Amino acid sequence: MYGFLGAVVLTLVAAAISPNLVFNYDFEQFFSSDDPELGFYNTFRGQFENDNDYLLISLGRESGDVFDSSFLQKAYEVEGQIESMEKVRGVTSLLNMEEPILGNFGISYRRVLDWDSPEALSKTGERVISDPNWRGNLISKEGKYLLLLVHHEENINKESGDQLYQEINDVVVGSSIAKTRTAGKIKAQGEFVSLLQQEFAFFLAISFLLVVIWLFIVFRAIWAVVLPILVLGLGMYWTLTILLATGGQLDVLLVMQPPILLIIGLSGMIHFLSYFYNLSREGYDKGKAIRETFSKLGIAVMLTSVTTSMGFLSLYLTQIPSLKNFGLYTGLGVLLMFLAMILVMPWVLYFVPIPGTVLRNRGAEWFYGLRNGFQWIIRHKVAIHVGFILLSFFSFFGFASMKTDGYLLDNLPQDHPLLTDFMFFDEHFGGSKPLELYLEVGEEGEDLLEYEVLKEIEKLGNFLEENFRTGFQASPATLVKAANKAQNNGNPKAFSFPSPGQFDRVKPQIRQFFEREEIPILSQDGTQGRISTRMADIGSHRGFELYEKLEGFLENDIDSGLLKARMTGTSYLIDRSHNAITSQLINGLGLAFLIVAVLAGILFRSWRMAFITLLPNVVPLLWLGGCMYLLGLDFKLSMSIIFAVAFGIAVDDSIHFMAKLRLLLGQGSGLLYAIKRTFFTTGKAIVLTTLVLSTGFMVLMFSGFEITYYTGLLIALALVFALLADLLWLPLLLVPMNRVWEKKFKGRFLRK
Repeated sequence: MYGFLGAVVLTLVAAAISPNLVFNYDFEQFFSSDDPELGFYNTFRGQFENDNDYLLISLGRESGDVFDSSFLQKAYEVEGQIESMEKVRGVTSLLNMEEPILGNFGISYRRVLDWDSPEALSKTGERVISDPNWRGNLISKEGKYLLLLVHHEENINKESGDQLYQEINDVVVGSSIAKTRTAGKIKAQGEFVSLLQQEFAFFLAISFLLVVIWLFIVFRAIWAVVLPILVLGLGMYWTLTILLATGGQLDVLLVMQPPILLIIGLSGMIHFLSYFYNLSREGYDKGKAIRETFSKLGIAVMLTSVTTSMGFLSLYLTQIPSLKNFGLYTGLGVLLMFLAMILVMPWVLYFVPIPGTVLRNRGAEWFYGLRNGFQWIIRHKVAIHVGFILLSFFSFFGFASMKTDGYLLDNLPQDHPLLTDFMFFDEHFGGSKPLELYLEVGEEGEDLLEYEVLKEIEKLGNFLEENFRTGFQASPATLVKAANKAQNNGNPKAFSFPSPGQFDRVKPQIRQFFEREEIPILSQDGTQGRISTRMADIGSHRGFELYEKLEGFLENDIDSGLLKARMTGTSYLIDRSHNAITSQLINGLGLAFLIVAVLAGILFRSWRMAFITLLPNVVPLLWLGGCMYLLGLDFKLSMSIIFAVAFGIAVDDSIHFMAKLRLLLGQGSGLLYAIKRTFFTTGKAIVLTTLVLSTGFMVLMFSGFEITYYTGLLIALALVFALLADLLWLPLLLVPMNRVWEKKFKGRFLRK
């Protein structure tokens, strides 16, 4: 009774808190929190700015290039409306830009693009399209698209970002400009959160529907559907309340929590209800059947809940906030689902009238099927051993051959409009992914505006352009090129690094150029700066190959006495998180394996039995890696959860098998007889729960997110692999223990 009252109190507290659902997709949740580069980037953006607080807008005509006066006037009006918005810091484009001209009487400025007359438009248009300072930067290389680079408020929150993007989009759509595209953080975040909300509602509904269907198929009784739904819904309610009340938010990983928890809870519920139903059919009165059910199965279901929870909680040992939150809250949710079952279900069964059921007894069919299966396994034991070892061996090498790779938007399907928009900017405007380098003058220089230091920056910029395929670079060297161009009457061919004599002539005006620059690229004392540019999203694997090449270039080709440089920025940090996740996941899974081994060791008081319990649970992970290799999948940050989830759930079958074996041994059965009886009695439950769990996870394949789709597919496969390992291989691994068992351990397990 106290347990039931505790559940009531917990529910009332949750109802009193009643937090609202909060959805979030923050790229920084995928930064590794222990990465020293994160601290450096925080210092960097405190001095300069965030590298991704911008929105890219492409404007184009129905046909032809952008050099049309009526089109440019419309685009200019669009820019003006956007620039006047409260949270917009400025808009960079050719429409409002003036370039300097150095003459005998100082600096004058002229419009980069002039459409006041056909002659002016023809002249300036020809100059723009031939100028490397603008082409492929603010205008596409073929001249068909014009770029508006909108700089918005830094660290803008989700609600303000959504509102700002909606205002900008209304202006762009209402402009009647034929071809428009947008890309940037405020758009991506809004689109992702909208998808998250749809996915959460869809999976919450479909997972409850699936639970209803399975319960009715198994028990053919309304009471066996309604009561478990109430209990599982209560556990889910507790979990969501704790998540939201402690500041958690539903992101691309946590939207998978409802189907995962409900399907895991359904598995335990089927074990309890099946046992209760069998006892009731054998003539037990309701009270005794309930007590017997929860006393006999409580420990086994608790162990499976703990091991499943450990699989999720292993993700907490990673340093990625999004993974940590998913592991923590889902691991806690598994325990809360068990708590709901153990506290509420006995009292619900006791007080609610339960009518007779029409479920037919198929026990004989299962018994004969499992008996024949066991005989087949014994006859083919050599082939099974060889098959499991060879498949695991080849899967290991396939797994080891997988590369770690990840993209900023790789959770989306390839044909999603958001992804195609970002790819458009990669193709036409030098990229959508920010790339940042921090610059600092070396010991032999005074500031970054010395000629020899600038030459090193120019050399570094050329390396980035050649290897990273960057677009336009904002850097001290770029402004010096612009000054050289201004000295030559704005001739596009003069946009190049000046000679020493030319540099001396423009040096007095360079500071004025920096003051007019919208992007901060130099510190007040001139000793620190940045190269800010964009590149295509080429993936973390290729990115790290280039980062290593850059490190070699900095060490061997850049004079560190004059210039010091290092990578930084959001894209770099996410790539580093992808690269580090493998070792972090191995550490987490290693702890989960250790905990399971300790539990098995305590259960049997034998390290041999603990090892045998773990061995079949390595197989699903290896085979899962082999399947990913065959499917051509890369290991990435978001994929890492699959292995933790697969291990946590797959180990349940082994726990049920070994717990039943331990019970029979404690009753005095010999090991061989206990193995056979365990196979007959738990085989049905293992097959049934695998069928329930795998179909439940396959529901996730309806998702539009790549990670959710592959989580469903691969975990369903892992559960099937675990079924094969536990029913085909585990009994064969236990059989050779008979002699050792009889000699050393049997007496320890006999009940007094």
